[in-house]
Amino acid sequence: MAEEVAGQRGRLLELARRWAADGIDLVQLREKHLEAGALLELAEEMLRVLHADGPARTKLLINGRVDVAVAAGADGVHLTSHPGELTPEQVRAVFAAAGRPAPIVSVSCHTLDEVKRTTQNGADYILFGPVFEKCVPGDLARDGVGTEMLHTACEAAAPIPVLALGGITPQTIPLCIESGAAGVAGIRLFHRES
Repeated sequence: MAEEVAGQRGRLLELARRWAADGIDLVQLREKHLEAGALLELAEEMLRVLHADGPARTKLLINGRVDVAVAAGADGVHLTSHPGELTPEQVRAVFAAAGRPAPIVSVSCHTLDEVKRTTQNGADYILFGPVFEKCVPGDLARDGVGTEMLHTACEAAAPIPVLALGGITPQTIPLCIESGAAGVAGIRLFHRES
């Protein structure tokens, strides 16, 4: 088991090296199964990889764990738009109280109401989807909403940039950009082995 975990960690760190070399803007560390200490260690390792060549263009966001993001020195936090979730303003207050620079705060949205609420709460980025298909295999989120709804979400979010998520492929990226997305987010898209 320990060898398997070490292998997964090594593959993730290798992907982080590739993402930094490819100029990916944001990486979200989404390891919900890890306890805080293990997540902190992994975040610190990822930051070392992303910053290996000096100041990093690629920024690291921690999924839902403001405490880990602050402790690791990560660039920000990714939140869901669920009721009861911290707001971007609250995340910024935690970073400020810890003497950390202002964080990047991104928020996942799946409906126009969530987009509007998140826009009012002042996120730096909105991840909207699923556009083409479910974001995570087995996820309870509905099937893809299509590029017309993406366009509507981008208009509702303005001036906050929207990143399209869900079934994104190299072939669908232009459709997302044409629909008003500032960029794309993905899981499978960025986990290629070559």
